[in-house]
Amino acid sequence: MSRILVTGGLGFIGSHTVVELQSSGYNVVIIDNLSNSKIEVLDNIESITGKRPDYYNIDLKSKEKVQHFFQQQKIDGIIHFAASKAVGESVEQPLKYYENNITTLVYILQEMKKHQLTNFIFSSSCTVYGQADELPITEKAPIKPAESPYGNTKQIGEEIIKESCIADNLAAIALRYFNPIGAHNSAKIGELPLGVPQNLIPYVTQTAVGIRKELSVFGGDYPTQDGTAIRDYIHVVDLAKAHIAALERLLKNNNKTEFEVFNVGTGKGSSVLEVIQAFEKVSNTKLNYKIVERREGDITAAYADTNLANEELGWKAEKTIEEALASAWKWQMEQ
Repeated sequence: MSRILVTGGLGFIGSHTVVELQSSGYNVVIIDNLSNSKIEVLDNIESITGKRPDYYNIDLKSKEKVQHFFQQQKIDGIIHFAASKAVGESVEQPLKYYENNITTLVYILQEMKKHQLTNFIFSSSCTVYGQADELPITEKAPIKPAESPYGNTKQIGEEIIKESCIADNLAAIALRYFNPIGAHNSAKIGELPLGVPQNLIPYVTQTAVGIRKELSVFGGDYPTQDGTAIRDYIHVVDLAKAHIAALERLLKNNNKTEFEVFNVGTGKGSSVLEVIQAFEKVSNTKLNYKIVERREGDITAAYADTNLANEELGWKAEKTIEEALASAWKWQMEQ
């Protein structure tokens, strides 16, 4: 079977994708520098799938180490997750984000060109749309000026890949994620941010379990039905399966152009207060929260039109937000 490199493969989305890859019969090699993950995840992947992926602790900012890796390894496709991903932190530390998210991408693409590798899947984001003019958001929506350095790295990343596809005979798919949540049903892997969580759901579960004193809801004055921001929350296992569908499209040469983009979401928007209410219901726990000022870089509402991914990839999100929240809570309790 094909050997697939997964960068950032011990992270939240990466680890779930590795599980789905191995369950589908692929051989997997992981690169992860453990900057936002733990080595124990490797054991847990093996525990779920019965197979241990090859693992290399490499910082992709080291050009020499990236070159050495590709000299030694035979790879049939790459799924590139490795990146810094917190909107708020990117506003405070833009140079960290440009170095980590752009430089590493360039180094990998240079090696793909050198070794004549073609199949590349990029972990992109709905942040490339900014505050879209129309909802739900289709792939034809204009790319707005980014609201944060993080969002900008995803826009620039897509442009770099698109131009590499034209120049270097690369075939690539960018998956524009909406908001991944939840955990594997085994509760052996899930979202475990190091330090203070930057995403809503780990903060919700950590508040419910008593690790955090209270949950801050950023902004109660948005022009939405309850004043809180709306997002499209997708179960991480559904998201992982979208990567398998995209990979198979490339490996079978079913892609229609060298560079394709697909939205990956559920097509349904939920406000922050709706998420809190749904979580309280599935966990039977009352959540301590307060509404505070809006956070810089955040938009009012974003949810996906997923028709293109449904039709072209033969993929559809199947799990509900309640199932996702219940799995996140089960995972938190296991910790």
